[in-house]
Amino acid sequence: MLRRNLKHTVRNPVTVFQALLFPIVIMLMFVKVLGGGFAVGEKYIDYVTPGLLVMAVSYGLGTTAAAVNSDMTKGVINRFKVMDVSRGAVLTGHVVITTLRCLVACAAIVGVAFAMGFDPGAGALDWLGVVGMILLLGFSAGWLTVALGLAAKTVESAGMATVPLIMLPFLSSAFVPADTMGTGVRQFVEYQPFTPIIETLRGLLAGHPSGGDAAAAVAWCVGFAVLGYAWAVATFKKRA
Repeated sequence: MLRRNLKHTVRNPVTVFQALLFPIVIMLMFVKVLGGGFAVGEKYIDYVTPGLLVMAVSYGLGTTAAAVNSDMTKGVINRFKVMDVSRGAVLTGHVVITTLRCLVACAAIVGVAFAMGFDPGAGALDWLGVVGMILLLGFSAGWLTVALGLAAKTVESAGMATVPLIMLPFLSSAFVPADTMGTGVRQFVEYQPFTPIIETLRGLLAGHPSGGDAAAAVAWCVGFAVLGYAWAVATFKKRA
C-alpha cells in the first residue's frame, strides 16, 4: 500500500506542487514581499519559518483526502477485499505516505530558509525535537485527513473538507505575534490547535523550547490522531 501511494504521489504533478512548491512560494511571498512590514522583534525569516513548516504539512492534506475518497468511490476497495490485503494496511498506507510527504516538504522549507538567511540557535537535541514534532503532526493530521476523505461523498468534497486545516495556520501566530492582533481574533489565535505547535517549533529552533507550548502541542496532536483513527476505522467498516 505504501509503494502504491508513493507511485501515485510521484506521478501526480499537482500533488508535488501542493506538497513542495506551493509552501515555498508562500514563503518567498511573505518573507520577500510582506516581511518588511511586520515588526516581530527578530529577523523575519527566523520568526516565520516555524509557521511555514506547519503550512507545509497542511497544504498536502487535500491530496490525501481526495486519494482516500477516490479509493472508496471508484471501486478500488472492492478489489482489495477479494485479495490478501489487510484493511488496516489500506488506511495506514495513506497515513504513512502523508507523513513522509510532510517531512520532505518541511525539509525543502528548511533548505530554502537557510538560503534566505535563516539562522536558528537550535542544537542537535532541539533539531531532533523539531523532526519529532513534524512527524507527530504529520501522523495525526494524516489520520484526521483519512477520516475526512472517507466521510466525504465525492472526491471534490473530500478536498474541500481539508480547507479548515489549510486556513488555520493563517489564523495563528505563524506570521505575526498573537499579542499584536485585535480582541477576539487574538483569543482565537491563542487557543486554536496550530498556535502551540508553531510556538513549540519556534522555541526548539531558537534553542529555548517552552514546556507549556510543547505539552499543549502534543496533546492536540494526540487528540487529532485518536479522533481521526476512531472516525476513520468506523467509517471504513461501514462503507467497505
